[in-house]
Amino acid sequence: MRIVFAALFVTFLPALALAHETAAPLPPVPETNAATEEAANAVDAFHKALMKGDRQAAQALLDDQVQIYEQGWVERSKVEYASHHLESDAEFSAATSATQTARSAMIVGDLAYVASEGTVTGTFKGKAINSITLETMVLRRTQDGWHIVHIHWSSRAPKK
Repeated sequence: MRIVFAALFVTFLPALALAHETAAPLPPVPETNAATEEAANAVDAFHKALMKGDRQAAQALLDDQVQIYEQGWVERSKVEYASHHLESDAEFSAATSATQTARSAMIVGDLAYVASEGTVTGTFKGKAINSITLETMVLRRTQDGWHIVHIHWSSRAPKK
């Protein structure tokens, strides 16, 4: 009987929790879309700098301790990124065409996230590129504007 009671209790616990909502504090209210535009503009400026091959402008938008996650790899600072993938990312951006298909953003305090979906097509180093892309950037508001503190990039081939 105890086992039956315990199973019923565990089964209906989520419903009981919803039925007896507690007065938990609400999460911070995100700022308006106009406010998220500044953070999104910083993300776009980073991509434009890469596309133009302007490595200094791209680096200026990165926090010194930025963490970049890409296809299972991680770079843990602006210096590390500059010495490893910045060059190839700039070459890739210049050689391909990116189209944004969706974007969402939110700001809470001095942190923002900008999540983008898109496609990348073109040819890079003799290889045809046709990818669905996902990107999440976390930014921190500073006196000098928004700086990117985290990037997560992933991609996959489109469904056939």
